[in-house]
Amino acid sequence: MFTFNLHKMRFKRFMNSRAAANCRYQPTGYEHAANCYTHAFLIVPAFVGMTLLYRLSDDSWKKITAWIYGMGLCTLFLVSTIFHIISWKKSHMRSVEHCFHMCDRMVIYFFIAASYAPWLNLRELGPLASHMRWFIWLMAAGGTIFVFMCHENITQRGFRSWLGEVCCTASEWFSSRVTGSFPLHTLSGMSL
Repeated sequence: MFTFNLHKMRFKRFMNSRAAANCRYQPTGYEHAANCYTHAFLIVPAFVGMTLLYRLSDDSWKKITAWIYGMGLCTLFLVSTIFHIISWKKSHMRSVEHCFHMCDRMVIYFFIAASYAPWLNLRELGPLASHMRWFIWLMAAGGTIFVFMCHENITQRGFRSWLGEVCCTASEWFSSRVTGSFPLHTLSGMSL
């Protein structure tokens, strides 16, 4: 027990204690530096990897997939680096920091969608794969809309209600693909 506390005290300067409820966590200078350097360090390798994947691809479908995945990865590290630099060095610019914080979250959604591209584009997964390609990107777009409309301004109850409406509309859309008609009245009643 004593060695654990000694170890904890030694690294105390590298991180702050947990934020209180309804308060934002304030990283230390060390945490800011680590975030900036680790994200910035990976921009060039991500770009080199994308270029290699693209050049080693032997057909157009593989090239498209390499480009989608590579651009998702490069954009993720680039936007995240910019966000962490602004929140570290330009913390007085709250509106710019807030904008890049939302962009950072948005890029994460699109990178998740891009990371599905190799699996959904390059393997034979049956008829569901083509629907899943669109569904993954629609979910990334839905996450983006959620971030821009409700970023840190929504309660758990409000989120569950919004998510329920989105899931109902999505399930009706998928079922309409089978029957051939989409009930448009569900879109007009949906509030984000």
